[in-house]
Amino acid sequence: MTHAADTQAAPHHRGPLGETVVYTYLGPEGTFTEAALLTIPGAQDAVRIPAPSVNSALEMVRSGQATAAVVPIENSVEGGVSATLDALSAGASLRILREILVPITFVLAARPGVALADIRTVSTHTHAWAQCREWAAANIPEAEYLPASSTAAAAVELSGSDPSFDAAICAPLVAQRLGLEVLREDIGDVRDAVTRFVMISLPGLLPEPTGSDKTTLVVPLPEDHPGALMEILDQFSTRGVNLSRIESRPTGMFLGDYFFSIDADGHIADARMADALKGLHRISPELRFLGSYPRADHRESEIPRHTSDEAFRAADIWFESLLNGY
Repeated sequence: MTHAADTQAAPHHRGPLGETVVYTYLGPEGTFTEAALLTIPGAQDAVRIPAPSVNSALEMVRSGQATAAVVPIENSVEGGVSATLDALSAGASLRILREILVPITFVLAARPGVALADIRTVSTHTHAWAQCREWAAANIPEAEYLPASSTAAAAVELSGSDPSFDAAICAPLVAQRLGLEVLREDIGDVRDAVTRFVMISLPGLLPEPTGSDKTTLVVPLPEDHPGALMEILDQFSTRGVNLSRIESRPTGMFLGDYFFSIDADGHIADARMADALKGLHRISPELRFLGSYPRADHRESEIPRHTSDEAFRAADIWFESLLNGY
């Protein structure tokens, strides 16, 4: 197996872009996604193109218009971002090269001269609203919620000539950039909320294993029968692979047809993970590998002795000796 030599570098794939590194991200400018992108080494000097949706960002990568995309995939309060999970499960295969964790802080912003008591409608992204719902119920109980494609999109519309709502819940930076008045700061119901973002590129060389890695998979449920999910989970548990996230999502084909989006601790180069993926493929041949990459929190996996690489190598040597008559 081959791997990228430097996991901190920009994505290796250039395609029709030549040597130009172009990033796309869930826009508009000022989103938490842009903040995540700007933590990547070299991103400050790269071309950065905001995309109106997760799907459009990923299609820019698939078509060669962008080197990589940064999109949200999970929130510590609301769980998986369904738009990203669904987009990664369909279409041409992509790879996650890294993850980024961003602490999330929200403000309530309005046009200059608007007071808290004047607010009758408020707009933001659905995940942001879910994280501020209790605060809103206590402080602006009469306000109607209007969904927006992102927190920054709500702020941008609010700063325009004819907004359809009175206030926006957004990041402090975007409110400042747009000249909006911050009516209240730090309005999240959970003070330590974090959103996880991923950088996605076309398939190619994988980041080297670090000992603190994560592997992301899409596993369709090929047949609905008693114990079907247990068969999938057994492939991990019997090999000592911990799952840090598992979510079911409808395929959209028909009612009751689901796939599982899974994050597993470890790298595909680890013997236990490789063996688990082989077992999964036998059960679900449409298994989709989305990448092995370093964990952002650098937490190392606890590996039972009998599932270490050394244990797998020893078992292979022992088995070969049986085949050779020893």
